[in-house]
Amino acid sequence: MYTVLVFLIFGLFAAMLFLNVYFRVKVFKVYKKLVQNRVEFDASHIFNRQKMEAEIYPRYPQHKEDIATFVQHMQYSIRMATVLTTIITMLGAVIMYFR
Repeated sequence: MYTVLVFLIFGLFAAMLFLNVYFRVKVFKVYKKLVQNRVEFDASHIFNRQKMEAEIYPRYPQHKEDIATFVQHMQYSIRMATVLTTIITMLGAVIMYFR
């Protein structure tokens, strides 16, 4: 049981590392376009869709698709990292309990 949990934690850690690299590449491609076109917005816009639609999309209508893609990738990356970190922590706690 202990060995299986340890390998499961290593596998999840590898998955988290792979997802981080994968989304970092995808995010940086879109981020590069946004920086080259001088599109600016705050982190608060990433997590608040109404604020993004009210303030940023009207200011940069030609880059709406790139902005939406960037925000979607950022939110998904954060969500996946949170879930995987929680699972790894829970499995680590189980290992500590049964050790």
